[in-house]
Amino acid sequence: MTRLYEGGAVVAEGFGAHEISDQLAEHPKAVLWLDLFDPEESDLRSVAAEFNLHPLAVEDAVHDHQRPKLDRYPGHLFMNVYSVHVQTEGDVPVLHKGEISAFITERALITVRKSEVDLTRLIRRWDADAALSATGGVGFLVYGLLDVVVDGQFAAARELDVAMDKTEDTILEEGGAPRSVRMYGFALRKTIAALRRPVAPMADLIADVMRADTRLVDENLEPYYRDVDDHARRATETIDSARERINGLLEADLNEQSNALNDVTRKLAAWAAIIAVPTALTGYFGQNVPYWGYEKFWGFLLSTGLIVFSASGLYLYLKRRGWL
Repeated sequence: MTRLYEGGAVVAEGFGAHEISDQLAEHPKAVLWLDLFDPEESDLRSVAAEFNLHPLAVEDAVHDHQRPKLDRYPGHLFMNVYSVHVQTEGDVPVLHKGEISAFITERALITVRKSEVDLTRLIRRWDADAALSATGGVGFLVYGLLDVVVDGQFAAARELDVAMDKTEDTILEEGGAPRSVRMYGFALRKTIAALRRPVAPMADLIADVMRADTRLVDENLEPYYRDVDDHARRATETIDSARERINGLLEADLNEQSNALNDVTRKLAAWAAIIAVPTALTGYFGQNVPYWGYEKFWGFLLSTGLIVFSASGLYLYLKRRGWL
């Protein structure tokens, strides 16, 4: 996918990579966006030659699971970020991550998607603020990319926080939460930890982009970048708060289970003491009195059936209470 911005408008789009040189020559004040989906290193050679991209940056762009970062190379920058969204419905929350690498040159933003990422929101963001491209150059394109990525990360953090609200009351029920709710809580904690890894470095990354030596952010774009930076910090704070909150909820649930277990143990000990006294007395005095059906075969069957019935009934009761 390609787009060429000049004077606050899209002057060309959808042209092939082999036409990039001609388009840039025809529009000397334009800036280019080129998007590549999961290319091989060989696929990037022509682009690397066109924009003089560093081999190490090209290598990072084709290998997955790079950390969020901004690297400086002669003539260009290399950035790696993650677009994320979460699904909190179902048995466990699911985090979806899309890795995006970007080469930032004087006249081009080249994005490399390593997995399926919806570009609709990114294009919509650029179209909404297209006037900034007239003065912002490539910095305008980088702003749009960072804004969409950070907004998605903040939305994911809030989604997990809302999911925690839905389970909090159940987790704090008397006697401890049901196992399914408790397992959902553990899954929430795992998802929050996974989300923090791509989100936490974003504030420092944006600060690096805004440094004067990158020459990307002019006075017109600076307020917009500060807004993105604010959202990135709020996303990290929301995640950290959610992590502390879920840890506290799970610890409270553990304490509630411990209290419930103490109550059960105390009741069992009390009943055992009540039963033990008459058992000890009758055993001491040898009070083995004849029972109904004593010394008869049907009496033996009756007593055996009574033992099996009472033991089975007690087992089912304890099983239903979750003690077995």
